[in-house]
Amino acid sequence: MKICNLGPWVVRNPTALPCDENGHYLPPHYQPPPPPDDNRPELYPFEWRIDFDFAYQHFVEVQNSEGSINKAIEWWAAALLQHEDCPPWTSAQELYETIDNVQKGNAPWKTYKIRYQGPVPPGTPPKWMTETYELVTRDALQLAENQLLTTDFEKDITSVPYLQFDKEGRRVWSNLMSGDWAYKQATSIAEDPNTHGAMFVPIVAGSDKTTVSVATGHQEYHPVYMSPGILTNSARRARGTGVLPVAFLPIPKANRKQRKTVAFQKFSRQMYHMSLARVFAPLKPAMTTPKVIRCSDGHFRRAILGLGPYIANYPEQVWLAGIVSGWCPKCDARPTDLDGAGAVRRSHNTTDVFINSFSPSVLWDDYGIRADVIPFTHGFPRADIHELLSPDLLHQVIKGTFKDHIVSWVNEYLHLVHGETRANEIIDDIDRRISAVPPFPGLRRFPDGRDFLQWTSDDSKALMKVYLPAIAGHVPPKMVKCVAAFLDFCYLARRNALNTDTLTELDAALARFHEHRTIFTETGVRTDISLPRQHFLKHYSRSIQLFGSPNGLCSSITESKHIKAVKEPWRRSSRFKALKQMLRTNCRLDKMASARHHFAMRGMMEGTTLSYTAKMLRGEPPEPPNRPTDDEDDDGGPAPGPRVMSSVELARTLLNWSLERGYPKNVEDLATFIGQPKFPELIRRFLFDQLNPNSKIPSSAIAVDDLPYFGGSISVFHPAVARFYAPSDLCGAGGMCQERIRSNPCWRGEYPRRDTVFISLDPDQPGMHGMVVGRVFLFFSFVFQDVPYSCALVHWLVPIVKDDNTGMWVVRPKFSGNGRRSLAVIHLDSVVRATHLIGVYGSGLLPVDFPHEDSLDAFAAFYVSKYADHHMHEFLVA
Repeated sequence: MKICNLGPWVVRNPTALPCDENGHYLPPHYQPPPPPDDNRPELYPFEWRIDFDFAYQHFVEVQNSEGSINKAIEWWAAALLQHEDCPPWTSAQELYETIDNVQKGNAPWKTYKIRYQGPVPPGTPPKWMTETYELVTRDALQLAENQLLTTDFEKDITSVPYLQFDKEGRRVWSNLMSGDWAYKQATSIAEDPNTHGAMFVPIVAGSDKTTVSVATGHQEYHPVYMSPGILTNSARRARGTGVLPVAFLPIPKANRKQRKTVAFQKFSRQMYHMSLARVFAPLKPAMTTPKVIRCSDGHFRRAILGLGPYIANYPEQVWLAGIVSGWCPKCDARPTDLDGAGAVRRSHNTTDVFINSFSPSVLWDDYGIRADVIPFTHGFPRADIHELLSPDLLHQVIKGTFKDHIVSWVNEYLHLVHGETRANEIIDDIDRRISAVPPFPGLRRFPDGRDFLQWTSDDSKALMKVYLPAIAGHVPPKMVKCVAAFLDFCYLARRNALNTDTLTELDAALARFHEHRTIFTETGVRTDISLPRQHFLKHYSRSIQLFGSPNGLCSSITESKHIKAVKEPWRRSSRFKALKQMLRTNCRLDKMASARHHFAMRGMMEGTTLSYTAKMLRGEPPEPPNRPTDDEDDDGGPAPGPRVMSSVELARTLLNWSLERGYPKNVEDLATFIGQPKFPELIRRFLFDQLNPNSKIPSSAIAVDDLPYFGGSISVFHPAVARFYAPSDLCGAGGMCQERIRSNPCWRGEYPRRDTVFISLDPDQPGMHGMVVGRVFLFFSFVFQDVPYSCALVHWLVPIVKDDNTGMWVVRPKFSGNGRRSLAVIHLDSVVRATHLIGVYGSGLLPVDFPHEDSLDAFAAFYVSKYADHHMHEFLVA
């Protein structure tokens, strides 16, 4: 175990000690052994880089059918025919055989047959009693070893549980291994002489049904996923092999009448738990006896495995915990008053005592326990499903409380108070307000508001960012405060790292939400609010202390895997007995991903196929591109690179390259071109401040003739790129994000786009207390006295007040005495990142045809949205 206080790690009860392949511990600083040499060609089973790239392009990236691959091979053969050569394959089947020969990432699937063994009624038994069901799984231990060996995660593994503290001495919870549960498990392992020094590897699991086709009769699959718990949250959330399917559970079918029978329900649940026990059975020996495993850093370690947190939505949690629907899987709070006081946490031990003491009917009615189900975790050491069920941000918070509850309740309130006609007018105006929101990096626009037929999780996440200002003025202040409190809870819980103060804020936000949500019962929208998904929010604080941040254990991780593991392989199948075809596709995709990574680690994926081949044939390194390649429509997202808190750089794009070159270079001519006659003076005042940083006289008090003169050349840019550390948002494995800030006079050839930014005035002050907002009218650079300067021309927006109802700061544009914009030239180093402003709409209705591109010019005041992303919320809390 470790204790971290932003300094050297202090090791207690040493664990995860390197050993040799026989399990004997090595001396300190011993170098890992080289990987085994199989005496095969470096690109085996491919002969040339082009062979692998061809297979990867057609099978992985484009996902071509067998017929399309055959046609591509035929074209390739025709091109080589005149050179008396031929491609490595004559058909797609031969290409598939080559992929099957890849040894990396191999974890074959096995099928187990399951049949009903209970009593059969006289006469013709129901069909479900006579059918044979198939559990398809692969060796969970072998899959875990493959994942731990992947060098992608070498810098994203925390092999030793640790206690982390910040500079103020506050406890911090982030990754799973920073939580109390992993620390406790590893301590017991370290104290056992037989396992002392072993590495504790919890296995995070998750399961969720998914439908691949509605048109063909709701074809369902029930995949189970697993991930090593020693991965960081960012690595688990990133795309890759951190989370992989380990099984497909059987789904028993019956008609409506049979589904309600006790016998069918009992069989379905017992088969479910028996299947999960079979899936994770290969891990069981390594839960008590150390298993020597090779890790991504090349070292062998003795590993003790364990069942870790389980990711599931509420219906799946009901099945996993063996409880009655409507009850809480974590505590015995009654369905009629889930949030009442006095509830006691569930456990296997107390459930066993109750089952031995009471009749099934008493268990069902008084404790919410199903006597006919034994959770699969009963047979595994150190595993209690009631403790291991993790918070589910997606279904409990984002989809559940927000989409299914709050948004629906607000609409119901409007209909109750205003009647059908007026309510629809207000709802339409809320939609117009949502569609009028200015663009922002990573923000999905809703051209028609939120009036869509089927909500996805991405719809809900995007709407949460803009919903609060849209309803302010149309609903009572208490309802606005209720939504704000809930959003604060959501954004706090979504952080990648939470300290003791954050947990206090989390509990306070939940208390405010519970206080203000009574508005929905007071107005007659609800008769009561005793809902399992909302109730689970009460367990978040303790779950965070046990398992770290919930964003590393959210069902959005497993749902995102449905696309690659289920939906896309199904589309590539013949649709007839598709599962085996899907599994074969999954195996081949795993092999190709592992092979590509293996080749990349050996430097064989550098450059393009052509440049690499030229390098091999002529010994010449590939030439880097000589012009910008940024995508104009790319707003940013995950970013590689070293971890820094914030940096902003000017950037060019191919689309705007010629436009930016068309600006005048002379400062006077540029001022006329952009319609800002005071631009030369503003540059001179900027230079005074740069050259006299300690001056007690501000540049605004200096006469123009006394300011430094600048007559050099200026280069104009339309975008700048901000990079910052934001692991709570969609980011690279290192936690870095990037966003593109734009100041474009003709965005997409239609209208001007002038983004807004945070400008730091006092970095020692928290949040808005140390910042102001500026709207960028020009990005530019120049050189003065051999010093390069990257700058922005901004229009100031000054803070007014923090709104009590929404909890957001309100700013207004600043104008000089003659009504002109108050402008200034600032250094790009003072820009923190982009900000998102949303108009203060008031209680009036927007015009039906209000254009969103006019939003930043149309309103007298703006909310500084702290819900644009989770990084924004984190540093705007003050």
